[in-house]
Amino acid sequence: MLGIKRFGLLAALVVVGVAPAAAAQAAAQPSSQDTQYLQAIHQVNLFEITTGELAQQKGQNQRVKDLGKMFVTDHTQLDQTVQQTASQLNVQLPNAPTADQQAVIDQLNNASGAEFDRQWVTAQLAGHVQAIQATQTEISQGSEQSVVQLAQTSLPVLQAHYDELVQLAQQLGIPVPQASASGTPSPGATTESPGTESPGTESPGTESPGTEAPGGGTESPAPGGGTTETPAPGVS
Repeated sequence: MLGIKRFGLLAALVVVGVAPAAAAQAAAQPSSQDTQYLQAIHQVNLFEITTGELAQQKGQNQRVKDLGKMFVTDHTQLDQTVQQTASQLNVQLPNAPTADQQAVIDQLNNASGAEFDRQWVTAQLAGHVQAIQATQTEISQGSEQSVVQLAQTSLPVLQAHYDELVQLAQQLGIPVPQASASGTPSPGATTESPGTESPGTESPGTESPGTEAPGGGTESPAPGGGTTETPAPGVS
């Protein structure tokens, strides 16, 4: 009888031990917001790496070339963290930019000289505005700490890129999103960077890199944090 009681106690302990583990695994499942942001920012990174390489190859302005190189380096590093985080949370990432992002890439492939520079800066401004908005949304609405931390790490990088783009756009006479009274930038007059205010969703100039994903897509990642389909790297 004693042996049976011990066996019963052991079985009970095993069951009790499994329950918390299962609960912890269930709790680790990312929310829709977290999932969409990971997918969106990954596409932003894919877009930025591709267009950054184009800037180095086709840019006429040396600053365009320099920023392209910076974007490739920074977004490659950011995407390593995105992929690691997604893998830990079992989130499947897209393997290509969104359709809208690809359309911008195709447009840049067909441009050259000063026109390429202008289109590139315009697309980058639009994409970064959306990427910043998506990232701010994740910081305020995300529930999975590892994804929120990723967004917090990404925000200053995206903002620094945007600030550099604003300066270059002003030099080239390209319109920059202007922060409105509501804190949402609107396409138009040249102004200072929107800082940490929530950037707008309209794209200043050429075809918007995406409302789905900063830099491409059709739906914004909550409101710019992830892809609803796979919203997106609006861009960075």
